[in-house]
Amino acid sequence: MNITLPIEAKDIQKLIPHRYPFMLLDRITAFESGKSLTAIKNVSMNEPQFQGHFPDFPVMPGVLIIEAMAQACGALAILTEGGRHPDEIYFFAGIDNARFKRQVIPADQLVFEIELLQSKRGIGKFKATAFVDGELAVEAEIMCAKRKV
Repeated sequence: MNITLPIEAKDIQKLIPHRYPFMLLDRITAFESGKSLTAIKNVSMNEPQFQGHFPDFPVMPGVLIIEAMAQACGALAILTEGGRHPDEIYFFAGIDNARFKRQVIPADQLVFEIELLQSKRGIGKFKATAFVDGELAVEAEIMCAKRKV
């Protein structure tokens, strides 16, 4: 797989199977095989979750930020392996030490920094952080597992 950075949304769709409204990565800006990945999510008021979370004070749900970080973890694993086979998916397998440090609102840009901590038999453990304007918003340890579908 030939990797040219940045990787835009249309090419991220070749890596992970997510689609609107659940594809939560807009761009991959940095990648080091087997080590790290940096990705971006531009938060827009037009996203469906803001109709109900919360109408008078829109805040991006923490579970969606964690999901976006897990998608970035999966992208790191897939890029490290040189691509994804059509019959394989990386599933979100676990989360530890999740901490939410600030609210994320429309017009924020989330920058995800993902570090591969360990990988064995198709299961990866990652340190994932999300920043807004250089300020830590969310941190967690995430596990993803490769499975045939």
